[in-house]
Amino acid sequence: MTSPIKLSIVFLNFNKLTETQFTSSRLQELCANRDDIEIIAVDNGSADGTAEYLRQQTGIISILLPDNGGISGYNAGFNIAKGKYLLILDDDSCPINLTSLDHALKTLEQRQDIGIIAAHIQSPDGIAQWSWHLPKSTTFTRSPFFIGCGFVIRRDLFAKIGWYPEDFFLYQNEIEVSFQVRLQGYDIFYDPACIIVHRGIPSQRPGERRIFFPTRNTLWLLRRFYPQPQLSYLIFSRLVIGLVRGISFGELIPYLKAVRDGLNKPIEKTILPANIRLDCLPFWKQNSLIHQLLKRT
Repeated sequence: MTSPIKLSIVFLNFNKLTETQFTSSRLQELCANRDDIEIIAVDNGSADGTAEYLRQQTGIISILLPDNGGISGYNAGFNIAKGKYLLILDDDSCPINLTSLDHALKTLEQRQDIGIIAAHIQSPDGIAQWSWHLPKSTTFTRSPFFIGCGFVIRRDLFAKIGWYPEDFFLYQNEIEVSFQVRLQGYDIFYDPACIIVHRGIPSQRPGERRIFFPTRNTLWLLRRFYPQPQLSYLIFSRLVIGLVRGISFGELIPYLKAVRDGLNKPIEKTILPANIRLDCLPFWKQNSLIHQLLKRT
């Protein structure tokens, strides 16, 4: 008798055929003897042969979208996923083994207070890929956020908060989800035993995207989740930080467009309670001019 699907692995591709081939093959190899895991690949309208490749895969459920919708493409995969839990990957990341992954699933079964397991992200040569989203720890511990190329989340929780925000396109979607998960009363924990290998292929995103989307999306987040007077300080800080980055990238026009869109869009306020803002202090520091200046001194 076929086991019910416990885990749905979902990854998204856009014009990275070689990476999708590697990830698909590796996932099918890892899950060959597991009928409680399904693999879902979403293609964001690639023009490099990815769709043709995915059509030929019998061990993968493929969703071939006509256009590139950014991170909202993931949502098409989440909607059809049958698993109790979702493992979210990039097209260039994979779990190191299933033992590592099963450890995270066991934790979620035992700890109903945890909504997300943030995986340990490392390069193929075993070097940790740290970022401010995770605590630098060798033990299982609470985490302010997670990294999007490798985390496990309860499907019903993710569905309740509406998946990834469709209008973000790129960047900061992890922050939105982390805030929403906490507002639902769940914690995020970093598990160093859950290891995701991220091959870290150089980004295809042009400089304008690395200015426009982080600036615009961060302004949306600040306006929605933070109260006054903190909000005024953080918006001022973000405008200065974004301006410096825009000038350094030679992308001043995308920065100005991001400011326009980030400040003009109507926002439904959902103020974070003080305890959640404290838990998410790394986000504050990333968008605080004083903290950023102190980092450079």
